[in-house]
Amino acid sequence: MLTGDLLVFLNDRIQCRQLQIKQLASLLDPAVPSPSAIVVHGLEATGKSLTTKAVLEGLLVSHAIVRSRECITGRHLLERTVIACKQAIEKDGDAEAAEEARGLDGRCENLSALTVQLEKVFRQQNKFVLVFDGIDRQREAPPTLLPALARLGEAIHNLTVIFIVTAPRPRFLHVAGVPHLHFPPYDRSDCLAIVSLSSLPIVERTSADDELSEEIILERQEDDAWLWSRFCGAVWDSLGKGVARDVISFRTVCERLWIPFVQPVRDRLYGPREFSKLLVRNRALFQNENALDERIVPSLPLGTARKAVKRSHELPYHTSYLLIAAYLASYNPSRQDQTLFMKAHERKRRKKGGGTAKGRPSKHRKIQRRLLGPQAFIMERMLAIFHAIVPHPVAGGTGDVMGQIATLASSKLLVKTSATADILDAGTKWRVNVGWEYIQTVAREVGFEVEGFLAE
Repeated sequence: MLTGDLLVFLNDRIQCRQLQIKQLASLLDPAVPSPSAIVVHGLEATGKSLTTKAVLEGLLVSHAIVRSRECITGRHLLERTVIACKQAIEKDGDAEAAEEARGLDGRCENLSALTVQLEKVFRQQNKFVLVFDGIDRQREAPPTLLPALARLGEAIHNLTVIFIVTAPRPRFLHVAGVPHLHFPPYDRSDCLAIVSLSSLPIVERTSADDELSEEIILERQEDDAWLWSRFCGAVWDSLGKGVARDVISFRTVCERLWIPFVQPVRDRLYGPREFSKLLVRNRALFQNENALDERIVPSLPLGTARKAVKRSHELPYHTSYLLIAAYLASYNPSRQDQTLFMKAHERKRRKKGGGTAKGRPSKHRKIQRRLLGPQAFIMERMLAIFHAIVPHPVAGGTGDVMGQIATLASSKLLVKTSATADILDAGTKWRVNVGWEYIQTVAREVGFEVEGFLAE
């Protein structure tokens, strides 16, 4: 049974898991018999593995932990189980059990062989706990793996098997009466208490800090802990559920935002205790959700992000006109092509019967074509618009134009919408895959006024 001092030590080491520590200690007490199987379940990063290992070490119970993420096959898991038990018996067992364990070679082909080898090892053992961490995510596991492992404690004397899983299915062990210990997710107070245990420094430590007095060092550590705890609370309250997936992701987001948040303190614009002023100055950090995205390449500053998107493709001269023609074909109705693109056409609005009289408001509100999304068009229509708007003819002929269309398709600037096999067929339907701001930038680079060729 856990003593008072040991219980206090475990509660200080493992925050916010007092109830689970007492439950595990009562089930694994060396002085009383333990159940043959125990299920410890909960979401990721809830302290299941850490709490189980700490309680076993505190009770001084011989144990072996097998992590399924380190085993690539089912047989690999069985062999790692034999080796882990062998090493634990040699370390904590008596002389006879250690001598028996040395005779194992570590080979284990199936579950029956595992049972035979463990019976030899635990023949003289008092109590042993075998922990399978993450067994529900074991790769290439046979369907009878979990039920067979759950019955090891029934076949072997003084053996308890603990299964650490995320979300167990009902009766997934095919055994009745198995105690389940639930580790609930951490709430706001729990996460802040755990993350505040190790605070980040406001100012980076240098070799010159070794010459400072202990009072200055303690004062800096107090400032770091004071500001870090309030900063973590602000991150939780502002970014909310996106940060609160688990305590690890919450700590990661806090570390990403910490340096920009304390930069005014490093520049000596504010003091370390002026949290309200720092919060007002850095309010943009808590309004932007880019810190929640997992990225390998660091993100660009806010002022340069849009420029980087606009200049992501350096297109040749005629390729730019082809993309503009595709945009006009997607956002203009085909019935207005003669009005917009024929040079000899008189751009005059003709009055026809049944039209709306001048001065009388229309009953139907017109929606801009740009708000309706791109429409599909055939390649022949895009080429006709291209030859109508390009000021200089293409020197390479049709073959060069088709090659540039294929380049736009491979760059995902044009998307094929028809099921035809030949992408360069005249009847193939396409749709432009760029927005208005992008096409404005492309048109401005080649000196084309795209606004005058869009239908109202």
